[in-house]
Amino acid sequence: MSPARRAGRLLAVLAMLAAGTGLAALLPVLPAGGRAAAVGGWARWTLRAFGVRLVVRGRSPRRRALLVANHASWLDVLALLAVAPARMVAKREVRSWPLVGLLAAAAGTVLVDRSRPRDLPATVARVTAALRAGRPVAVFPEGTTWCGTADAVGCRPGRGFRPALFQAAVDAQAPVVPLRIGYRCAATGAPTTAAAFVGDDDLLRSVRRVLAARGLEVRVTVSAALHPARGADRRLLARAAESVVHLAAAGTPPGGRRRGLDLAA
Repeated sequence: MSPARRAGRLLAVLAMLAAGTGLAALLPVLPAGGRAAAVGGWARWTLRAFGVRLVVRGRSPRRRALLVANHASWLDVLALLAVAPARMVAKREVRSWPLVGLLAAAAGTVLVDRSRPRDLPATVARVTAALRAGRPVAVFPEGTTWCGTADAVGCRPGRGFRPALFQAAVDAQAPVVPLRIGYRCAATGAPTTAAAFVGDDDLLRSVRRVLAARGLEVRVTVSAALHPARGADRRLLARAAESVVHLAAAGTPPGGRRRGLDLAA
């Protein structure tokens, strides 16, 4: 990408960040439907400002659900919000990030302190309450980013999807919707790690790489909802959701709706 095009993208991104500041002030006074539309629109336009094309497969959930996705990049948050605006679960450090922290607070993000495992039951309770109130909640249950390509041996987090927050879906009797987020070159359709945010990478270097990328495409595959039975085992539920995400990575089309998934212990 030429320096002039990169500069143009940067100006567009800065404009969207400024718009995000105003949006953060408006969110608390908007009705629920207005908040979702505003956040989704802002996320879509911010992706466009970065020069990232959004492709969606499957039907976006319109009602309460626990949305669970793989995690490769900071762009994942924008992609997920563009497809299904939801209350996010994020690490506590996000609150201190410039502007992002302000937007996170305004959108009601559930912040998790990973250094305090004893606080996890309270976090699960907050997510359960949000689901019972009819709000969708989104989480990246791998707990970390990875390179994101299906054929990257040894790159995927060894622990897989962590099951704790799946308990909220069981307690609230809410569906779990697996989403697969992948990055490709629009011209060739080949997977790319241009957006990956891993290892010794820092945010500034990653942003510069995305701004310089030509034809970057993010594909979000929305799979069929999993409906846990009452008293279901959260570990089996997490394993089932993870399997669906990896099937989406392999190109398996989203299936029909699944009802009453029996994962009881």
